[in-house]
Amino acid sequence: MASLLPAPCQKELSVALYRHLLGLQESEGSLDQPAAGKDLNLLCCDIDPVLVERAQQCSPFPASISFANLDIMDSSAREPFLSSYLGRFGRSTFDIGFCMSVTMWIHLNHGDNGLMEFLSFLSSLCKYLLIEPQPWKCYRAAARRLRKLGRNDFDHFRSLAINGDMAERITQILTKDCAMELVCCFGSTSWDRSLLLFKSNGSSYEGRESSEQEQ
Repeated sequence: MASLLPAPCQKELSVALYRHLLGLQESEGSLDQPAAGKDLNLLCCDIDPVLVERAQQCSPFPASISFANLDIMDSSAREPFLSSYLGRFGRSTFDIGFCMSVTMWIHLNHGDNGLMEFLSFLSSLCKYLLIEPQPWKCYRAAARRLRKLGRNDFDHFRSLAINGDMAERITQILTKDCAMELVCCFGSTSWDRSLLLFKSNGSSYEGRESSEQEQ
């Protein structure tokens, strides 16, 4: 099983997710890893090289959890890197992608088109996709913080046409434009953010999956 986390590179979140998927206790490390762990690999990407290096240095599962400094919006960098990573396992797609607390930053820094490109890319690369969209109030709070620091507003903030109920808007994009279906809404986190699970039902993912099986 190959998983992609294009999210803020929090080592604690990545390790907790890995332990949860394998049923490991907090005190258990790589030496306690069951045989099933050999088939579970996580790739965690972040744009901040300092966070990536810090996570790499203290990961208890270095053989199974990889941390990479990657701008997921840079197609010239992401495509060869991800293809190379998946190729190590004879794969061209991930079983599941986790997108935690990142959609707002993609949206603010790359605009409506950037958000749609990001979601389209993930949907083509992952069979399942778990997303935690930041609500619109978080956008406003981020813009206020910049103004208090005396800095210019986000380039795209005032021109975003995709706004309001972000969980609903992202669901519409993924189901109408990206050939995914909403499988489950797991309610809200303690930060009042929805957790949405989607599954690919499009020809793009199925075509990649079929080519893998033929190899």
